[in-house]
Amino acid sequence: MQLVKTHRDTLLRPLQIVSGIVERRHTLPILANILIRKTGEQVSFLSTDIEVQITTHAEIGSGGDDIATTVAARKLLDILRALPDDNDVVLKLENKRMSIQSGKSRFSLQTLAAEEFPTVAQAEHFNASVSLPQKTLKHLFNMVHFSMAQQDIRYYLNGLLLVVDGKKVMAVATDGHRLAFCQVEVGQEFARQEVIIPRKTILELQRLLDDSENPVQIDIANNQIKLTFSDIELISKLVEGKFPDFNRVVPKGYKNEFTLNREQWLRALQRAAIMTSDKFKGVRCVITPGSMQILSTNADQEEAMEEIEIDYGGDSVDIGFNVSYLLDVLNNLKCDQVNIALGDSNSSALITIPDNVDFKYVVMPMRI
Repeated sequence: MQLVKTHRDTLLRPLQIVSGIVERRHTLPILANILIRKTGEQVSFLSTDIEVQITTHAEIGSGGDDIATTVAARKLLDILRALPDDNDVVLKLENKRMSIQSGKSRFSLQTLAAEEFPTVAQAEHFNASVSLPQKTLKHLFNMVHFSMAQQDIRYYLNGLLLVVDGKKVMAVATDGHRLAFCQVEVGQEFARQEVIIPRKTILELQRLLDDSENPVQIDIANNQIKLTFSDIELISKLVEGKFPDFNRVVPKGYKNEFTLNREQWLRALQRAAIMTSDKFKGVRCVITPGSMQILSTNADQEEAMEEIEIDYGGDSVDIGFNVSYLLDVLNNLKCDQVNIALGDSNSSALITIPDNVDFKYVVMPMRI
């Protein structure tokens, strides 16, 4: 029975969309497969890891029968990538095996029954629905994703807090050592909703969202979020738990403030980071009126010192930071200047963009 007959790239695109969440090793072998379902010319591709599910469609069906099967995602993807660009591809299902034909190439893959494939049960009721341009949502995620925790015992930190409140949509991420906050204003008004989206879902959305004005529809339920955009539907479980009150973390009323060139500070920190050890990524920033010194040493008593002239007339502050936390935010920002506000050597620092209240980055000091 013929499933698909189309150009290689036309088939490759939907497979690339859904295969990102497929894990090679799983307790359920069928989860290494994708579900392919043909109804007339419409072919749907679905993958899941039980937590996240991605579905997309393409009008590439051929043959009269309606068919559904599951096949190994990585193998099918690797075969298609290795085929010549300009070739047509035919997928057929015969005797519980999928045959792939293109030019003089032939492959045969085993399949598992579509009925055995576990899919995520969609929530019956969604509490809120929000529509944003894709590039706006991608911008929100890009500005804070690097602060998400990885495999933290405080499981609610292994994700991103998405807050819808009035005309504002906010994204917050923290790993307990630094916190990133970004907000955008939208046209319509919404009742307040707070959800924690898992880390894996955020990384997948960053890959799938594009920089267009095309809308992404966000539907929020008690334990689930559904995002629909282009021809993609992504359903994800939410992380349960209480996210820290980010408003209490952001320092207010600091007197020691100055602005400096982002690129200049980034390059100086990158050079100083060479002299830090792999385990101990600490750098000292010594701020005095008119200058900032960046100092680093390692276990072999090797040293680096960088000096940057700054327009500053406040108190002298000698403060240590994990250099990775500073490099993450500076690499991610696209602005020319950054604003730094400090209390003393034991207080967290606040990094913002001049004349912009929509982004805040708080980083804890480090004892050096």
